[in-house]
Amino acid sequence: METRILRYFLVVAETNNITQAARQLHLTQPTLSRQIQELERTVGRPLFDRHHHQLHLNAAGVLFRQRVKVILDLLEHAQQELQTSSTGLSGTVNLGLVESAVAPWLLEQVAAFQAHHPAVKFQLFSGDGDSLRPRLDQGQDDLAALIEPVEAAKYHFLALPVREEWGILMRADDPLAQRAGLQPAEVATLPLVMGRRPIVRDALADTLQLSPTELNLKVVTNLPGALPTLLKTGDYYHLGIRGVATQYHDPALAFVPLVPKTTSGHLLAWKKHRPLAPAATAFLQFITPLTING
Repeated sequence: METRILRYFLVVAETNNITQAARQLHLTQPTLSRQIQELERTVGRPLFDRHHHQLHLNAAGVLFRQRVKVILDLLEHAQQELQTSSTGLSGTVNLGLVESAVAPWLLEQVAAFQAHHPAVKFQLFSGDGDSLRPRLDQGQDDLAALIEPVEAAKYHFLALPVREEWGILMRADDPLAQRAGLQPAEVATLPLVMGRRPIVRDALADTLQLSPTELNLKVVTNLPGALPTLLKTGDYYHLGIRGVATQYHDPALAFVPLVPKTTSGHLLAWKKHRPLAPAATAFLQFITPLTING
């Protein structure tokens, strides 16, 4: 199966129209139709539902599109890794960043590294841990900065010198917003919104000496932009890190830390049994001394 055909498939999936896709690809409509039909014969099932000259991905097509994007991303990544430069180290580092205080620190290191190795490029992906780990597993990212803990059986990791404080994000006019801190027993009574990663939720509950079932968890989220809307109803409280509150810069919201003070560190993780490319290895070696006694 040629990658050229896979790229044709993505264009058709985007346009939902063979004629329009053929125009973009500088092909004739019959030629592109034959290519798509041959692709469907190769994979063994239809990928599109066809209605009046319109094509729409069916369930198999949606899954196939997801896999094709990963394959083409990995191919591009491999090609970049094999590129050489007469001026020294080159290539691309694919770096995942959890949405927390670790991002500014790590981006400072990216800038410092590129000052030494200007031919190295970075591709950044920001998200929560459950968005970043599949990218590590599939090889889309070389490295990812995550809130601890991580699955030690799957990943190597380096501890980073950045910690985040846990607390409750709520409406600024809530009576609890005037408190200097909240005890675990008080947190257990609140209708909570939390992030998706079970391993982090369980570790936090253990730190608070609460069973995860004792938390009144109402909503699980990957921290979308709609979170402030939920909190401003006054019906929800977000149990999360201070870095989330800092991102919003919203005077209508307030962050109250947990008492006793509860913090989590960050880890830079990479997949076990998968060699890192030279550029990613060099970046890892560059930041390792910065983490010692950090």
